[in-house]
Amino acid sequence: MSLYRQLLKRQETSSPIRIGLIGAGKFGSMFLSQAGRSPGVHIVGIADLSPQTAKANLKLVGWMEEQFGAPSLDQALTGGTTHVGDDATGLITCPGIDIIVECTGNPVVAVDHLLAAFHAGKHVVSATVEADAVCGAALARAARDNGVIYSMAYGDQPAMVCELVDWARTCGFKVTAAGRGHKWLPEFRKSTPETIWDYWGLTKEQAERGRLNPKMFNSFLDGTKPAIESAAIANACGLDVPSGGLTYPPGAISDIPNLMRPASQGGVLEHRGMVEVISSLRPDGSTIEYDIRNGVWVCIEAADDYQCNCFEEYKVATDTSGRFMCLYKRWHMIGLELAMSVASVALRGESTGTADQFRADVVAVAKRDLAAGEILDGEGGYTVAGQLRPTSVSVPAGHLPLGLTGDIRLKRPVAADAVLTYGDVDLNEELTAVKLRRSLESGGFK
Repeated sequence: MSLYRQLLKRQETSSPIRIGLIGAGKFGSMFLSQAGRSPGVHIVGIADLSPQTAKANLKLVGWMEEQFGAPSLDQALTGGTTHVGDDATGLITCPGIDIIVECTGNPVVAVDHLLAAFHAGKHVVSATVEADAVCGAALARAARDNGVIYSMAYGDQPAMVCELVDWARTCGFKVTAAGRGHKWLPEFRKSTPETIWDYWGLTKEQAERGRLNPKMFNSFLDGTKPAIESAAIANACGLDVPSGGLTYPPGAISDIPNLMRPASQGGVLEHRGMVEVISSLRPDGSTIEYDIRNGVWVCIEAADDYQCNCFEEYKVATDTSGRFMCLYKRWHMIGLELAMSVASVALRGESTGTADQFRADVVAVAKRDLAAGEILDGEGGYTVAGQLRPTSVSVPAGHLPLGLTGDIRLKRPVAADAVLTYGDVDLNEELTAVKLRRSLESGGFK
């Protein structure tokens, strides 16, 4: 039975999927704009550091005040309305809630939320993919140990790539590469929240209208978010990462089959079975027509001449050899598509992607010369950007994960473009996220 029909049945029987949402920023707000249109779904509670901002965002996406006026979670459960507050712990431990949706975007905070939810017997859909890049395999193990499902969020590119990879492998195809698109030039590595909108292609007025966070959007542009999402894809799909980081080869969708084949066969890959990001800009900055900037793709290889002939007979677009082709979705719609994860977890007992291996890492690289005593400002800020590396490189070198660089002090100067190490910073080893990360580095996940 389709997910939609199962949701209709839940609605007809007055047994909706009961959800607690943590974080009502852009991703959470996009989900909330759809939640009232999905049958069989009840947003019981929303926890946000600023309940007033959360309520303002609810109004922005079309909710009426009476829909989110429940004074408590208990009254929200019985009345079919929504409670808005700042108590994430109370939301997580509420007995009537089935699924926690984590949308804070803060990996250190998210790890605490996720573990608390697992211990409370709650399934989790996490839009904070940053936590996966730091310690996803340890989180996946914790979910299994507690008998619950831990899922990446559909609408974000990693879960959508997982879907494409699953299609390919289920059909019997060999995956040569998978990934997402991006608008990329090397100069973007140094972008800051002050330069983001001109680079991104939005006016300041458009950004303010959408209540867009310049720091978060800058993490997309400067390569941090592509690295984070590529790490999640690699760790969920068992794919390798380029030894020196993402290369961002430019190309149209029609170029992907030629690009995403081994270098020995005319492509750019070190070998088969890798993640990569395709740029929508040529080196001169001009835009490539019919790009994959906002989409996802998987590239597969025909097993033999018979399958090559099938590609030809059915007019499949391939590389010049006729052996490689790609399947793609040109757009992803972020939180507007999150209900796919909620329904999959609740109705089928299946995640839409779980980063349960430790193959790929996102390391912190200095955007400029950094002085001893400076406070790092984490993802999308002024001090560091994230770059993708194999864990076989990053762990032995003691490289500092990008996800642990929020509000920590440098102990010594670091030159521009250098990869930071644990020895460069004062890191609180008592943080749960740090402990989980250390457990991965000590071995057991490959």
